[in-house]
This record gives sequence, structure tokens and C-alpha cells, in this order.
Amino acid sequence: MLNYKHLHYFWVVAKEGGVVRASERLNITPQTISGQLSLLEEQLGETLFDRTGRNMTLNETGRLVLSYADEIFSLGGELVEMVHNLPKGRPPVFRVGVTDVVPKSIAYRLLAPALQLPGTVKIICREGSVKSLLADLAVHQIDLIIADSPIPAGVSVRGFNHLLGDCGLSFMASPELMRTLDGDFPQCLKGQPLMLPGERTEIRGKLLDWFDGQNIHPHIIGEFDDSALMKAFGRAGVGIFVVPTPIEKEVTEQFGVESIGQTDEVRDYFYAISVERKISHPAVAAVTEAARDWLISEEPAHRSKKPGKTRR
Repeated sequence: MLNYKHLHYFWVVAKEGGVVRASERLNITPQTISGQLSLLEEQLGETLFDRTGRNMTLNETGRLVLSYADEIFSLGGELVEMVHNLPKGRPPVFRVGVTDVVPKSIAYRLLAPALQLPGTVKIICREGSVKSLLADLAVHQIDLIIADSPIPAGVSVRGFNHLLGDCGLSFMASPELMRTLDGDFPQCLKGQPLMLPGERTEIRGKLLDWFDGQNIHPHIIGEFDDSALMKAFGRAGVGIFVVPTPIEKEVTEQFGVESIGQTDEVRDYFYAISVERKISHPAVAAVTEAARDWLISEEPAHRSKKPGKTRR
């Protein structure tokens, strides 16, 4: 029978890039790790590394074994996670990471169903870049990531993307700026001051492509990673800004701005990223099941302004 302790040492060596770094992570001597690797290779009847001096490179067999080890230890992590989240007479903890490009109002609405579960759920929210949160997810420090895109290509973290839903965009402006607009939406945006979401957002590129397709060339006066800061500038009349249509009404009431128009041709997507292929965490399940219904139900029936509608 395979010795999983030996396999774990191999897995850490492969991930860390060498025996010395693996020994520092595992807090055991390099000699011990080398001995365990030799025993694993002896059991498998194959070498797993090409060795040149102190340098070790995975060979073809080693890469195959690593792919299985990734799956084995990820499933082991899922097992531990599931057991840790079983009720034990104290409130279950739901640890979630929200990427810093997701609007806070959207994040709250997506996560709210977890707080409506029977009993008490303690929620711990972290904010950060998608890469930093994926690192936390990989070591089971968080249960879920809310993001505006799936796991980026080239990232080696094992995780599963669950599409929560998508929505259109609404264009917002202060009442003073609204009075300067002339013509039908979206042509009334031509030459107008516009604030864009930051370049790390998925929606920014789609929005620029849409402007090109509409032959609209607004005057871009700023880019913002923080959507709340962009709304504050918009409230002051600095420029037009966009929000996901499901929170249009909330933004209108909170910031005293007005809607110029909506479009469904540019879609904002939201994802839940978890280590579970099949979701078992009750809070994660509550979020994924309720999200799509909410995104659809909150979009105004008049999503895009019909031709002939004029903003003056």
C-alpha cells in the first residue's frame, strides 16, 4: 500500500522546488526528506526527479505522480474542511474572501443568504487581490472567494469556479451633469466626462469595446479600483460612472445620482471560487443557490433605454 507520508514529502518538495526549501517548510532535516523520497521511488519502482548535483527537476513520471498528489491532498483538505464545519454546539464559521474589485453592495447582497441559514452563522470577510485570496483558499484559510472572473489562467491553485450570475450595467450621473446631456442614450455619452473601473476589473475592457462598437468616444477623466470612491466622485459631479444594474436603485438613493440609461450588451459576471467540486458547506451552498435569482430579480424591467428616449 502506498505510504502517503512519503507522498506528502514528495509533494512538498515538488511544490517548494527543492529539498532544502521543503525541509524549512516541514521543519525536518533535508536528509530525512531525501530518505523518504528514496523510499517512495523504491516503492513505485521509478525515479521521480532528474538529479544534477543539488538540482532536482521533475521527470515525466514525477509530473504524473505530482498531478495525482495534487488531487489526493486537495481532496484531503476538502475532507478536513467538511468535518470542521459540522455543527458542534457553536456557531459555524463562514470564511469568505472578496476580491477588491467587486462592489461592496454586490458582495453584501451575494453573501446575505448565508446569514439567513437556521441558527447562527459567524461570517469572517477578507478583502484582497484574487491571487492573494487564492493563496488563502489553497491552504483552507477561507471557504469561498467572490470574484468578477474565474481563476486566472496560469494560476496553479486547485479550485472550482461556480458562476453566480451576470447582469447589465447602468450609467449614472449627478443631477447637475444630467442637465448637460443631450440626445438619446447611449449617444448622449459622446464627449462627456467618464470615470472607468480600474484595469484589474474584467468589465473595463468590455466597456471600452462597447464604446468602440457604438462609435462613442467619451472623455475618460479617471480610473478607480475602488468602486465606492468612484461613486463619491460621481456624486460630486466629476463624471459619469457605471454600476451593476441590480444596485442602480440603491446607488441612486444613497448617492443622490440619477440613471442615464442601462445596457445589457455589456455583462458583469460574478463567480464563487471554492476548493469543492461539489459544494457541501451550507453557507457556500446558500450563496450559490440564491445569487442568480437575486441578480435577475433586481434588474429593472426597463434595463436599456429604448430608442427615442432623450436625456436633456
